[in-house]
Amino acid sequence: MESMALPGLERLMEVCQRLTLGLKTSPPAREPLRAGSLLAGVPFDPVLASVYARLGHAAFATKVMGWVLTRYDDEVHGLEKDNEWWRENYEAQLGESVIVFGGEKGLAYTYATVPGLADAWGRQPVVEVNTYEDELKVMPIASNVDRFFDSYSRYLEALVADPRYQESGETDLIFPWHATGILARDERLVELMRAGRFESLMKNTRESKATRQWFAKVAGVPV
Repeated sequence: MESMALPGLERLMEVCQRLTLGLKTSPPAREPLRAGSLLAGVPFDPVLASVYARLGHAAFATKVMGWVLTRYDDEVHGLEKDNEWWRENYEAQLGESVIVFGGEKGLAYTYATVPGLADAWGRQPVVEVNTYEDELKVMPIASNVDRFFDSYSRYLEALVADPRYQESGETDLIFPWHATGILARDERLVELMRAGRFESLMKNTRESKATRQWFAKVAGVPV
């Protein structure tokens, strides 16, 4: 599984380069984490394993803030350290084990996979966790890590096409809030959302009217 195709990752890297949004990468560890190996007590996602077999670290779309893939190489084992820290500080509050693998630069948004919702091939869906407030807020954003890369690449294309960005380099488009149409194309994600599989994780998030409206647009259900 470590050698699986990653068209979403390839597309995200291509978009960052083509639109000159900034991209930084570094080589992988000589012995990267393997699919199914335990990380902070839970199975490591096979798609993430394939990603880390190619990259030790990455920063995507650095010129528009973007997000950073947590470093794991021969010198720094940030993935292990971050997940141990997360388990000690946030897992009880979240109520479910996750594997954190990156986040937005300078912001309290973390991207994580959910082992408990893995599909038949072990691929884990992705959520965004807002750690800024006292109560964690969770938003489901992809059926697997590579699909997340694909969706984020399409969000970047929409951002660059936004008239305000073209005029001033600024934009009001925020991921995932303004990517409902893109996320709705992820059929497996929509299926999981409609089936209520993220309900326990979203116990603090669904209290917000704005989030309920966002959820309804992605899942194609009544508010």
